[in-house]
Amino acid sequence: MENLGRVVLLMGGVSSEREVSLMSGEGVHKALVSKGVDVLKFDPKTDSLETLEKGGFDRAFIALHGRLGEDGTIQGVLNYLGIPYTGPGVTASAMAIDKDLTKRVWRSAGIPVPEGVMIDPKADDAVLEEAIACLGATGLVVKPAHDGSSIGVTKLAEPTVAALRKALEDAAGVRGDEVLVEEYIHGREFTVAVLDGRALPVIEIRAPEGDYDFNNKYFGDAVHYDCPAKLEDEAAATLGSLCRRRTRLVPHRRAAARRRLLRAARDQYVARHDASFARADGGPCGRHGLCRPVPQGSVARPLRLSAGADDRRSFAG
Repeated sequence: MENLGRVVLLMGGVSSEREVSLMSGEGVHKALVSKGVDVLKFDPKTDSLETLEKGGFDRAFIALHGRLGEDGTIQGVLNYLGIPYTGPGVTASAMAIDKDLTKRVWRSAGIPVPEGVMIDPKADDAVLEEAIACLGATGLVVKPAHDGSSIGVTKLAEPTVAALRKALEDAAGVRGDEVLVEEYIHGREFTVAVLDGRALPVIEIRAPEGDYDFNNKYFGDAVHYDCPAKLEDEAAATLGSLCRRRTRLVPHRRAAARRRLLRAARDQYVARHDASFARADGGPCGRHGLCRPVPQGSVARPLRLSAGADDRRSFAG
């Protein structure tokens, strides 16, 4: 095995996914030690950044989950310190942690995504009623816009204002962030990894009652993973092609990829008055503008780029 030098393993952190990160980190640590790698665990919640700066590390393995670990923050720290690391760089991480931004970029490239809208958890009932009317014909999925591991995700088969309000509060958590509300897509669930520009075999995720939630992901053995998935060759090839296209849009550590992101963002920044809107149930669009756009060219809502104060705080939080 190649001599990897001194490796720092980043795990734990301060996000809502801390416990998952600790489990991931322990597994990675065990594997690296078994291969004779000189590795040190580092938890940003309890350890000083001085350890990273003066530890003489040759590379970093990032096993952090969620905010400050997957959003470009620790990637920027490692860039500054000159320590190579696993995974994407700052820009790609910052984009991918933001579900709404990621969907807008994908949509601009013609990649199909569920219809959805960002909603403030303190929005009045009229906004929630309109969201249900526009998106809720097949049910709703409510999820935090900047977290992972299915934490705070709720499926509403028959959404009501009261149920949607509770789901928004659960997804917003203590931060009170805006929440992504999407139409529920009924069907099978697949995942595809892309390595060095090549799509790996399609995996089908079969969870109890289709509920691939936090507990089913990380605890127990009720979830089945079929690899390769039982699909026709044409369907598998289509999934692989879509996933390769998605990764080409993500700005890795190359200027060309960053330019593609900027073009996609520019294409999404289109004035709303050029769009025609219609409710999912055929009724008139409400005053809150939550209804989905009728495809006429490539018109979409203006792209919102914002950073909260929490994104600028110290890594130890």
